[in-house]
Amino acid sequence: MRPIQKSKKLADVCYDIRGPVLEKAKQMEEEGHKIIKLNIGNLAVFGFDAPDEIVQDMILNMPSAAGYTDSKGMFAPRKAIMHYTQEKKISGVTIDDIYIGNGASELIVMGMNALLNSGDEVLVPAPDYPLWTAAVSLSGGRPVHYVCDEASGWMPDIEDIKKKITPNTRAIVVINPNNPTGALYPVDLLQQIVEVARQNHLIVFADEIYDKTLYDGETHTSIASLADDVLFITLNGLSKNYRSCGYRAGWMVVSGNKKPAKDYIEGLNMLASMRLCANAPGQYAIQTALGGYQSINDLVGPGGRLLKQRDLAHKLLTDIPGVSCVKPKSALYMFPKLDPKIYPIQDDQQFAYELLAEEKVLIVQGTGFNWIAPDHFRVVFLPNSDDLTEAVSRIARFLDGYRRRHAV
Repeated sequence: MRPIQKSKKLADVCYDIRGPVLEKAKQMEEEGHKIIKLNIGNLAVFGFDAPDEIVQDMILNMPSAAGYTDSKGMFAPRKAIMHYTQEKKISGVTIDDIYIGNGASELIVMGMNALLNSGDEVLVPAPDYPLWTAAVSLSGGRPVHYVCDEASGWMPDIEDIKKKITPNTRAIVVINPNNPTGALYPVDLLQQIVEVARQNHLIVFADEIYDKTLYDGETHTSIASLADDVLFITLNGLSKNYRSCGYRAGWMVVSGNKKPAKDYIEGLNMLASMRLCANAPGQYAIQTALGGYQSINDLVGPGGRLLKQRDLAHKLLTDIPGVSCVKPKSALYMFPKLDPKIYPIQDDQQFAYELLAEEKVLIVQGTGFNWIAPDHFRVVFLPNSDDLTEAVSRIARFLDGYRRRHAV
């Protein structure tokens, strides 16, 4: 047979969080090596269990979960999501404005597929959660990356956003709280983004999956709560705040100025119907999660495991010569910088390969998040304190050797 090629639509699609370096790590594990994984925010494997009441409600409802549901989702969980939007002060949301999906990831792709024609542009942050860039490309659009400024705590650069708007720009993606940097955006910055969207007739896609994973008493503001004359697509779910990644229970909320979006919404409805429905067992978890005890607060508050591990990882990393890191205010990640004068890295994927081969620690290189230079990497701080300490000590040892090998 002739070689069977992948679709040309995949030419600009990548997802390095589960990319080539991970494949090498799997191969090493098969050979008997023990890898410390700092590459993915999969909470369950680090001992962060889903709340018992969610698990029990899913079990109790399993006999009723065998059939298709409404293509947008069951009534009760959508009603609970509607109430949650009210808590977040997002006005005008009805049951019909809510779509439940197999995680927010499915809905990100759906939202872009329904919107984009060939050549349409979407503003995406750099660094970003790479599924956003991939979804734009896969949908026929062109991702245009606006810079988030490390010197200002990884805040989006409003002037850079303005410079990158063209007649083809259809939307802007806002990831807040941010993955991979852990930044949390203040209200005045969100208002500036809304104003840019308003003046340029852009849709705002708001990724808020970490909106409860906040440290040091910080609070989160949904950007969709700040205006009703702009169209907002807000995405959230159970994966992170409720440690339920595998349940694949996410949602998308359409709010704001919906009147001009009638045709787009019709497209969303069409795509929701084509995939028939989201998984029913996961839907049964949503109402219980949103209405129950918010155990995430115990993990991120004083004495909480996530808070302790954030502080430990930040100290250990920034104690390494030539490593700096903005301390995250939210989420599960850090995005440290390697001083290029000390660590002259040309290919950060190769750097990640070498770290894995020498020290058996798995990270994701910064360019995997569409960052503009090979001088960053992302780590998760989910492993327990002992494993974190061991992992960062191995990174420090590797960097010491790297610095010596590349000394001028």
